[in-house]
Amino acid sequence: MAKRLAGRQMLEITSVNNEKIKETVKLQQKKHRTETGLFLLEGYKPVFEAYNSGVEIKTLYVTEKYLEKFKFLEDKTVLVNDAVLKKISTTDSVPEAVAVAVQKDYCAEDIKAEKRVLLIENVKDAGNLGTLIRSACAFGIGAVVLCGETVDIYNPKVVRSTVGCLFKIPIVKMQLQKAREIFKESKFVATVVNHGDIVNPESIDFSSPFVIMLGSEADGLSDEAVECADIKTTIPMTNKAESLNLSSAGSIVLYISSRG
Repeated sequence: MAKRLAGRQMLEITSVNNEKIKETVKLQQKKHRTETGLFLLEGYKPVFEAYNSGVEIKTLYVTEKYLEKFKFLEDKTVLVNDAVLKKISTTDSVPEAVAVAVQKDYCAEDIKAEKRVLLIENVKDAGNLGTLIRSACAFGIGAVVLCGETVDIYNPKVVRSTVGCLFKIPIVKMQLQKAREIFKESKFVATVVNHGDIVNPESIDFSSPFVIMLGSEADGLSDEAVECADIKTTIPMTNKAESLNLSSAGSIVLYISSRG
C-alpha cells in the first residue's frame, strides 16, 4: 500500500510475508547475492558511505522514525515497521535502515597498474576479512586480491566490518598464478609464522611495488603462495603470546608498508 507523508506518496510494507520482503531476505544468502548481483547494507553509515561512493542503491527500507535521516534516498524509500526491518536484517538489534544495493564489479584489468596490493588467501572469517579491507584502505593499499576459498565480500558481516571502506578500494577475485602474472614487476611478500629465511617487516623496502600476502588464521598461506614469494616475513613478538589475530597482524604489516 502507499502512504502519504509530508506531501509525498510512499510505498509502505507492514507484512513480513510480502513477496518483496521475501526476496530481500534471500540476499542474506551468498547464492542469491551471486545470482542477482545485489547485496544488503545495514545501518546509516554503510548506506551513506555506499551512496557517496557511487554505489547504486535499488531500495531503502526504513521506519518512519528515521525517515528524515535518509532523505537523500527519498525516491528509493519503502516505509516499513520494526518487524519487517528485523526480518530483513542480519544484526542482533534492528538497524536504522536496510538497503538493497548493486555490487561493484572489478576485473584484473582495473587493478593491473596498482603498485601497492594486498592479497588475501582462504580467509573464511567475515570479521577478519572486513577489518583487513578497512586497514588496506587506511594504509594506502591500491587494490585487494582475493584467492582461494575466501569469504564473499558481500557477506553482511564483511560489509559491516569494513565500515564503508568496501566501496573505496577495488577488490578482485582471481587465482594466485594469475595475480603473479599481472603483478610480475612487484615483490611478493609472504607473511608466515615459522620459516627459515624470514626477515623483519621493517627491513623490507616497501617503496618498490609489492603484493603483501595474508593467509587464513588457522592454516596460514598455502605452500604454493609461500613458494612463489620473493620475501618471507613475520612480526617479531615476545614469548608471552603464541600468535596475533589475523586482522591485527595484517594491519601491523600494512601500517609498516605505508611508511616505506
